[in-house]
Amino acid sequence: MSDDPRLPATPDTIAVFTDLNCSFAHVAVHRLHESRRRLGLEGRIWFDFRAFPLELFNREVNARPGVDSEISVLGAVEPDAGWRLWQGPDWTYPVTMLPAHEAVQAAKAQSWAASERLDRALRRAFWAEGRCMSLRHVILDIAEQTGAVDVDAIAAALDTGSARAAVMAQYDAARDDRVTCSPHVFLHDGTNSANPGIEARWIGGDFGVGYPVVDKDRPEIYDELLTHAASLLPAGSAGLSTAGS
Repeated sequence: MSDDPRLPATPDTIAVFTDLNCSFAHVAVHRLHESRRRLGLEGRIWFDFRAFPLELFNREVNARPGVDSEISVLGAVEPDAGWRLWQGPDWTYPVTMLPAHEAVQAAKAQSWAASERLDRALRRAFWAEGRCMSLRHVILDIAEQTGAVDVDAIAAALDTGSARAAVMAQYDAARDDRVTCSPHVFLHDGTNSANPGIEARWIGGDFGVGYPVVDKDRPEIYDELLTHAASLLPAGSAGLSTAGS
């Protein structure tokens, strides 16, 4: 097995480094789920969502003006992912995503499915419903609404900080440009793709000042990545790994 901490431990798992407050990651996660479903790979390929905490890399919260400027552009690229401009007062906008990242990591102790369901529910709650991911009770409400997560276990993890070490280990694995952005996808054999299929640039200033333009979009890359991941599975395999392993 590779000693590269970016790679998934087994071939039936795809490591996905993302921030929850990243519009490009919201597109990627939606496309990963839809591609897996379309290819009939549910139950055979799992997503290991790992934290790429922009607030730690940038030493500040992901600025709302920058996020808002991306929504209209990426909402048009992948409208079915679910989008809405923030409707609440500025002081209700999330100041940190670390507790939500911890919850996703804590759910891995239950199963890959629990972690995946919570991750996707948190993203939709933020991007489509405008809920504040910084708040403990919001995270737990969303966990309960999934119907797939042991909410008491998530609450215990948040209260003890037991999943913070996993988030920080993922941050350390991503530093020094080893993971170049959110999202960045890694397969067991080292195949990887940063912001899969999308090439974008900023006009009129950097993030938070200007606005993004998508020069290229190849959504078919997700079918290519999932198909390649399936080719790495042993013949007849129905899934190998256990979450948290």
